[in-house]
Amino acid sequence: MRGKGQKDVLIIIPAYNEEKNITKVLEKLEQPEIRKIADVLVMNDASKDATNWIVKGRNHTLVTHVFNLGYGSALQLGYKYAIRRDYKYVIQMDADGQHDVCNIPAIYEELKRADESGRLPDIVLGSRFMKKSVGYPTSAAKIFAYRLFRFMIRIVTKRYILDPTTGLQGLNRRTVLYYSQYGHFDDKYPDANMIMQMLLLGFQIREIPAVMHPRTDGVSMHSGLKPIVYMFRMCFSIFAVVFRIRILKLETEEKLSNELYS
Repeated sequence: MRGKGQKDVLIIIPAYNEEKNITKVLEKLEQPEIRKIADVLVMNDASKDATNWIVKGRNHTLVTHVFNLGYGSALQLGYKYAIRRDYKYVIQMDADGQHDVCNIPAIYEELKRADESGRLPDIVLGSRFMKKSVGYPTSAAKIFAYRLFRFMIRIVTKRYILDPTTGLQGLNRRTVLYYSQYGHFDDKYPDANMIMQMLLLGFQIREIPAVMHPRTDGVSMHSGLKPIVYMFRMCFSIFAVVFRIRILKLETEEKLSNELYS
């Protein structure tokens, strides 16, 4: 049910211990050019710091988990909220300030732009690595991961996705509805595995250049030994997606259409 004065777009921000960054992000999202097109939902994943109180103090919609459920679960609960509230589009971004809010209008406009065949995108990725993207510092380990995931996606789908791990994404209602359902979304690290899945299921994905900034405060969810765990988990998840869709054919475009529109 749409609320009075509700916008077409819901910006979903998963947050965990981001008290040093969330204020700056919300201040930028409160600018008139953003407020006229989007509402903001912060998914506070059981933060131990003041993240919860900062968001409440700025009067944004807030959901707080009692226990830490993970990045993917925070997003999926946000998708369920978007469907219940009948939003047309979702744009997801991080709470650490790396995703510049100037990307929001660009993604929104791209979601509404038909291609030469008259097709609208289901997913718009904000890419760090296109020609017009603002330069983004990247470690050697991450460059290796990006190249590996690009290669895996290209081998299976014939699509070349420059930034398969971007967290800055715009989704139409069809995609949000699919992601909101049980078993359709990774509850921990929704990343290149989800890009692979959606391409195999026939969803239309586009990339546009994005403005990104390096994290200045707080701790990344990929700190310490987590990147190693992430790499193994992501590769396994990508193989599982391909096996489920290509080999077992548990999901097909026809089954998907019947499921979403029945």
